Amino acid sequence: MQADYAALARTIASLTEGETDEVALMATVACEIHHADDRFDWTGFYRVTGPGVLKIGPYQGGHGCLVIPFGRGVCGAAARTGEVQLVADVEAFPGHIACSSSTRSEIVLPVFGAGGRLIGVLDIDSDRPDAFTATDARELAAILAATFGHLR
Repeated sequence: MQADYAALARTIASLTEGETDEVALMATVACEIHHADDRFDWTGFYRVTGPGVLKIGPYQGGHGCLVIPFGRGVCGAAARTGEVQLVADVEAFPGHIACSSSTRSEIVLPVFGAGGRLIGVLDIDSDRPDAFTATDARELAAILAATFGHLR
């Protein structure tokens, strides 16, 4: 099953309407995205908790890394650059952090609040190689912008 992004966006918008708490939003978004597509093996957020530091937030799947510096891994790269990281083969990514040995590919999107403030990253891992596409990146970014873009 692959995600029906239009339906997923409507569901998330309905479930999160009026909510302003970042963690509550992250929990709901992680759950809905994770269960929308069988390519998604681990789905979760890493929150910006200090200068150059991400800490684990709400997620679905096995355990994740607890702390990731902006200077390390795919999540750190997304936070540092503010750009989507689409990684077909995690073993080929310099400095990849192996939170799970089953991960083969990964997509990480920066999450911005109002005014472009970086509040975290959305990390989705797959146990399949080359699991993610530019369409995934575009559709997930739109969901994140609609959900978090108004937060102060």
